[in-house]
Amino acid sequence: MLVLGIETSCDETAAAVVRDDGLVLSDVVKSQVEAHAPYGGIVPEIAARDHVRIVAPVVGRALSDAGLTLADVDAIAATNRPGLVGALLVGLSVAKGLAWGAGKPFVGVDHLVGHLLSVFLRRSPEDAPGPRFPFLGLLVSGGHTALYRCAGPHPADIEELGATRDDAVGEAFDKVAKLLGLGYPGGPIIDELAHQGDAKRAPVVLPVPMGHLDSPEFSFSGIKSAVARHVALAGVPSERQDIANLCAAFQRVVTRTLVKKTVRTALRLGLEEVVVAGGVAANRELRDRMAEACAARGLGLHVPPLRSCTDNAAMIAYAGAVSGERDSLALAPHTRTVLPRVTRKGRGKRTVTL
Repeated sequence: MLVLGIETSCDETAAAVVRDDGLVLSDVVKSQVEAHAPYGGIVPEIAARDHVRIVAPVVGRALSDAGLTLADVDAIAATNRPGLVGALLVGLSVAKGLAWGAGKPFVGVDHLVGHLLSVFLRRSPEDAPGPRFPFLGLLVSGGHTALYRCAGPHPADIEELGATRDDAVGEAFDKVAKLLGLGYPGGPIIDELAHQGDAKRAPVVLPVPMGHLDSPEFSFSGIKSAVARHVALAGVPSERQDIANLCAAFQRVVTRTLVKKTVRTALRLGLEEVVVAGGVAANRELRDRMAEACAARGLGLHVPPLRSCTDNAAMIAYAGAVSGERDSLALAPHTRTVLPRVTRKGRGKRTVTL
């Protein structure tokens, strides 16, 4: 079964053709980073307008790269949630139009489900198969940070165990980079500088997010605020090495928190396989620390290749292929995920049990 996937939930316009066994036949992504960089973040109106401009050529390129025409695919999938409504509407409308015109089945895909299943994508026939269900999924991106128990590929099989109470981890990277005048997006910049720095020589001691709580929930607003207070009092470090040391300290605290909570949750639930997905899964220190921790505890770790970590349409096509569903052309875009949430935003005492 061949599925054409379209992804326009945020600032990447993407299209791909994927087989239902996960083999990627084409994967085209057009980024809008340069358009949003001057603003230090995503501007929804700019994102939607750029999707309108480029989505047709991107879809055409995906079909061409796969050596196929629209008549050759068996179904069309598109992200319909969560994301920016205007951005989602572009890809969703194009997918519906193509499905209607070609008489193909149409299916809407939850962006988060796509990320969690991205580990099953195979960029070549020789790639190893993905993990066995059930597995523990850590989803880390610019808009989402959560732990999920994944018993199967369908949304009904995926259970949120704990998520961030405030900022997503990718958002924290972006905000800290902005505070330090490093540009956008912040994740790759901080990752690069952190590898040049020494966390022990950082000019400030950063707090461990929710380090005193035995919980699968996360919080990253505190560490971001600690950096902001330091910059307000002492200013941005004038020496590049001092900035690198601060980035190293920030990244070390964040990655240790993610790894500790993930491994502890997997062991408590008796889950033998761990998946790390989403844009922040491209972070080198997170990948290295998670690999060391999982190996030490006898856990199997699966992390997609870098190309499958960031937003892409291949994961959407695959999720649509294995869903076994067919949606109406009346399907609407939504800002929220279909996955039930258990984590409440904001401060306050509550107990999350596993």
